Amino acid sequence: MSIILTGFAILFVMILVLRIPIAFAMGIVGFFGFAVLSGLGIDNLTTFRWNIPLSLAANRIIDTAQNYGLSIIPLFILMGNLITRSGLSRELYNASYAFLGHRKGGLAMTTVVACGGFSAVCGSSLATAATMAKVAMPPMRQYGYSDSLATASIAAGGTLGILIPPSVILIIYGLLTETSIRDLFAAGLFPGILGILLYMVAVRYSVWRNPSSGPAGERMSWPERLSALAGVRDILGLFLLVMGGIYLGVFTPTEAAGIGAGGAFLIALFRRTLTWANLFETLVESARTSASLFAVLIGAFIFSDFINRAGLPTMMVNLVQSLDVSPMSVIIAILLIYVVLGMLLESMSMLLLTVPVFYPLVANLGFDLVWFGIVVVIVTEISLITPPVGMNVFVLSGVLKDVRTGTIFRGIFPFFAVDLIRLALVVAIVPLSLWLPQILYH
Repeated sequence: MSIILTGFAILFVMILVLRIPIAFAMGIVGFFGFAVLSGLGIDNLTTFRWNIPLSLAANRIIDTAQNYGLSIIPLFILMGNLITRSGLSRELYNASYAFLGHRKGGLAMTTVVACGGFSAVCGSSLATAATMAKVAMPPMRQYGYSDSLATASIAAGGTLGILIPPSVILIIYGLLTETSIRDLFAAGLFPGILGILLYMVAVRYSVWRNPSSGPAGERMSWPERLSALAGVRDILGLFLLVMGGIYLGVFTPTEAAGIGAGGAFLIALFRRTLTWANLFETLVESARTSASLFAVLIGAFIFSDFINRAGLPTMMVNLVQSLDVSPMSVIIAILLIYVVLGMLLESMSMLLLTVPVFYPLVANLGFDLVWFGIVVVIVTEISLITPPVGMNVFVLSGVLKDVRTGTIFRGIFPFFAVDLIRLALVVAIVPLSLWLPQILYH
């Protein structure tokens, strides 16, 4: 047990104090932790044969690089980057505004809906928040929206990018726990839509509390609304093709990722938004992001091998059994840990550090790992807008130089509250997340 605690202490120091990237921090701690467990001591550093930890690290690197299933990550990343290049984010916003803009707080609701639609093909919360900030902030300021409501709706709407499929976070969770990515994508759809609806409720509450914060925009005629809808037929068709094909079992998630990337390329080509220069930039950016995620995965796998070899999951199961508490009490305790960690760590770090530790315990208690994955992602979403580290808030403050982070956090509270309500609903009513995969695949 002392080895495990020492390993976690060193890991947190490396991440929080020394600011070492989590991929390297987890890999280093996992490598040397595994070496210690394999018999390396302070007195035999020069005589010990390093073949065991070196073989572990080498196998993890080779297996990850050669894993066909992992090709889903760079393909979905490429699809999202191509969609961003196509300028579809503005058309999504215009289509949402056509139906909601005339209501009080309508532009903030428009932003939430547009974020949900954009995240459905982007899969990244930070990219969604950064992109929609450029699209949504100018019209909201034009109509006199308060900076707190405008920026909070963008920051909160951006969190939908890690739940509404295709989601890179769900893919990584599936890889870490060996859970069906197809089931996770199906399970995340309804909670993602519920998130959009509850965020719209949060906007209405904000406007009810302070009517001047979200004035109504102009009402559009039905011909204008239909014209705005026609502008998003490409992105809607791509989403239906990719996700419909997965849900109906026409092709696997990996095949869907390839089709999605190809479809996004054709959309960008036909819209004439793709030049040789920005195509090269898109490919380089996709490769850079994919490489960083692969490095993080390799580090997480090595660290997971260390804690499994140390027997941490077994210790936790024995501890819970000795305490004689209900399984749901354990889940609530885990969620409280996530809320606290969300104030200190960004979402990917939190997921990679905790899932290898918690999922064996959750499975042993009889909970469905698909359901637990959705719960974990919702908690991770909450961490993206939780002070003091909410990553979406800091992304917005970087894009909008004249808005302070404190202003954004002031507007976040209603969205944070409805996120907690959604989390409680998904935890208490399991079919909210599992009914769709059960209908489709079981």
